[in-house]
Parts: sequence; C-alpha cells; structure tokens
Amino acid sequence: MADLYEALRKRLDSMSTGYPVTKSKQEIAILKSLFSENEAKLFLDMTVFPETPVQAGERLGKNPAELEQELEAMAKKGLLMRVRSKGNVMYSILPFLVGIMEFQVKRLEHDKELAKQIAVYGIEGFFQSLQSLETPHQRTVPVHRDLVEKWPVAPFDDVISILEKQKRIAVAPCVCRTMTKSLGIQKCGKPVETCMMFGKGADYYVENKMGRYISLDEAFSIIKRSDDAGLVLQPLNAKDAGAVCSCCGDCCGMMLSTKMQPKPSLMTRSSYFAVVNDEECIGCGLCTERCQMEAVNIIDEKAVIDLDRCIGCGLCVTKCPTDAVSLEKKKDEDLYDPPQNHMAMFMRMARDRGLLQKR
Repeated sequence: MADLYEALRKRLDSMSTGYPVTKSKQEIAILKSLFSENEAKLFLDMTVFPETPVQAGERLGKNPAELEQELEAMAKKGLLMRVRSKGNVMYSILPFLVGIMEFQVKRLEHDKELAKQIAVYGIEGFFQSLQSLETPHQRTVPVHRDLVEKWPVAPFDDVISILEKQKRIAVAPCVCRTMTKSLGIQKCGKPVETCMMFGKGADYYVENKMGRYISLDEAFSIIKRSDDAGLVLQPLNAKDAGAVCSCCGDCCGMMLSTKMQPKPSLMTRSSYFAVVNDEECIGCGLCTERCQMEAVNIIDEKAVIDLDRCIGCGLCVTKCPTDAVSLEKKKDEDLYDPPQNHMAMFMRMARDRGLLQKR
C-alpha cells in the first residue's frame, strides 16, 4: 500500500504544479485521507486528457458502466475533473493545486485533521516549491479599473472585463479561509464566500454542491465587498482566466508564502505599483492596515511605499480619505504577458520544473 500512495504522489508531482516530498511525509498522509486504494489505482490509470467512460473502458479493458460509476464517485469527491461537452460526460486527472485541494472545500469545513495535514504540508514545503516556479498560479489585478484610468487597461488586467465576458459564474467559499476557520486560527474575519469560477469550472462547483451560480450584478457586489474587506483580487494566471480569488495575507497559502519573501513584488505578476502624494497624505495609517504585503509604513507622518513589497493591488488607494495614493503602470518592458489559457499556464509551469523542454 505504501508503494501505491508513493506512486500516486509521484504522479501528482509529475504534473505542472508538483507534489513534493517533505520530511514529515504529510503528503502521503493527505493522500491516504483523500483516496481509497481503489481510487488511487484508478487515478493512476486515468490521464490529463478528458475521456468518456467508454473511451477509458476500452483503453483499460474495463466495463464502461461500472467504470462510469467509479469515475463519477471520484468526481463527486473532488478527486477527478468532470466536464460535460456535446452531451458527453468526460473525466480527467488534475493537480493537487489548483484542483484537488480546492475541491475539498466542503469537507474542510468539518474535517480538522485534513485541514491540519494540508496546512502543515504547505508550511513544510509545498508552498515553497510553488514559489520556486517562474510562472505563478495567480496574478494580482487592481480592484477596479477606475484606479488606473490614466492608462489603457488590458482586458486580462481588468476584473470587470473578466466578469463581463463570462456566460456562467459561480461563487464558492475560499478554501484557505475555510481551512483556517476549521482549525480555529482564523483571525482576519474577512468574508469567506468570495471565490468565483467561470464556465465549466462553475458547473463543476455547482454540481458538486460546493458553490452556487450568481448573476453578474452579484459578482460585482462580491468584488465590492472584497475591496471593502481588504482582499486582494487574484485571477488565475491566464488571459482566459477560469477563476478569480479574493485573497488575504493572513489565511491564503499563496499570499502567505509570497508575504514571507523579501521582495514580494518579484513573485507577483502585476502591471502596477502604488505611489503617494506627500502633499495630500495625512499619515492616518489606513493604508498600512489594508496592505496585505506590509508594503506601507508611516514615516514622519507620511505613508511610504516599499516597492520591493508592493504588488499593485490598489487596496491602499480605494479607501484613502484624501486620495493621496494612486496606482501607476509599470514600464512596458516590465509588463507581464500571461499565458493564453490554463493549459498554456500549466505547460509553462511544467517547463519551469524541467518536465518539458523550454523552447
């Protein structure tokens, strides 16, 4: 059995986002909590390319009807991806992050042991491994396009544009704040139902009873609420983003690991940075409270931005009582061109990890 779960770990580690070994072996404990032996074997048999039960059955020499029941049961547990296309239901394997971990959000509301295992695993090595990649999982965008009205805003840098082009939007609880709440260590008190998924990803969340469909107007309201609460908007790192998260520096694993870096600005793909007009600044300190990267300090009764730590989210701008803070766009040569879609993002990550040759 130990060999089976190590084989499963290696399979997950062979995917773009990885699943590294730690000294405490928390990664194996997590897999044993999530997968039965039969489920582990079936995961190892499946591919990253979506297949119908008939296609998978022909390839594996299994009865399609029985296989369909097994695949659907795993999809309902968040262990396989399920997509519907042209009347067909197809299944594929998916990474631990973004994927299996997020799909445990309902279980993590009450399963403290699993929440603890994942939290420890992140601290002991998983998030450090993610930070080593040149291609990040998420990008930071301003909370509203009006903050950067002086410059043309690329559609993929504009959360309003991202939302407006979606046909289906679902909202679900933030898996990170759900975990910290389950463990009794959440201190930020920020909203939990904030993460939005689009299209087939939205369908998966709703079908698995992890989220609910919402209108565009409600999506805008959630963005406004996230800004009011001091949450950073982070779409997945693709021009065709399949999701937008609202993250905090207290609970969210990726932001926590970014916050621990000496220069978070280098770890975050943002097109903007904050600047302060000293003549307008009254040194009230509200911007220091809202900044999730500890990038703002009050020195001689004026706010001072540490550009090594600023990730250009705009939280310091939206609530400034004197409009003393603004966002500026980076030089053209410093702007980041995101991958076109999630598959392209995962391919870049795979190349970062040496799993594919760089072109």
